[in-house]
Order: sequence, then structure tokens, then C-alpha cells
Amino acid sequence: MGRKDELGLVHIYTGNGKGKTTAALGLAVRMLGSGGKVFIIQFMKASLVYGEQKKIAECGAVIESYGLPKFVHGKPEKEDIEAAKRALERAKEIVSSGEWDLVILDEICVALGFGMIEAEEVKKLIENRARNTELVLTGRYCPEELFELADYVTEMREIKHPYQRGIMARRGVEF
Repeated sequence: MGRKDELGLVHIYTGNGKGKTTAALGLAVRMLGSGGKVFIIQFMKASLVYGEQKKIAECGAVIESYGLPKFVHGKPEKEDIEAAKRALERAKEIVSSGEWDLVILDEICVALGFGMIEAEEVKKLIENRARNTELVLTGRYCPEELFELADYVTEMREIKHPYQRGIMARRGVEF
């Protein structure tokens, strides 16, 4: 692992295009390959559903998923909101601990976009992160007010996608 004092920046991967979680997991693999410690908290994703969950854990990352085994469409249900709030509380603990070189908050921006958690709380989380913890937030609907706290902001823009032709999500590619 490189110098710990070089870490501590904030990344946001947002937009309606494919690749936000994939980019974050690529960074996780890079950090693990450099000897760093990685913790991933997944908002709105159930555990052991997605192909990356098992493999990234086998590589040495710690991964916790706080979603229910269903998609949120329209107004979130009470259980969805409670799960997002539990994920946020766990994220605050992990991000501020100083124990992790890289923390990924996967789909936190979607939870924000659905109003399941508040942007003010996420701002505080970012501001209270441990000094040498690299932090990544992913998901559609990231509020622009978080951009000012980030060092990297990448927007994935959909130009063309197979679902436009009726091709549904495929195991190993979209999940």
C-alpha cells in the first residue's frame, strides 16, 4: 500500500449511464492489490444477489448490504427507508473510524434521490470522515450540493443501452 497520508479524497460516480458501481469496484481491486483495506456498504442492494459481492469479499474487502430483495419503484416503503437509515448509520461509523483506506458507499445517491436519507446527513458524513480514508459515493440522482465536497465527480451518461432494444439485465454484465 502506498503512503497512507496520500489518501483522503472524495469520489462521486453518478449519472444515468452504466458503470458507477463497476468503477468503484475497480478502485477497490486496485486498493486491495496495493495492500489497502476496503469496506463497501451497499444501499438498496440485497446481499448475495450480485456477482461482485462474493468475489470482492474473496479478494479481501468487507462488504455489507442493506437493501431488501426487491427494487424500489416510485415511493419507497417504510422497510426500504429503515434499511437505508441503518446503512447510513453504519457508514458514519466506518467512515469516521480511520481503520479503512477506502470506503465505498454504493448506491447512496439513489437513496438520496428517493428521499430515504437526507443530503445534510451525507454532508456531515463526508466532513467527519477520517483524514486518510478515501471515500466513494455511487448512484444516480446525486444532489449537486455534494459536488462541492468532492475531489472527483464523474457523471456516467447513457447514450445507448441494450434495454432500449428489449434486452434485459444479464448476469455477469449488469449484475
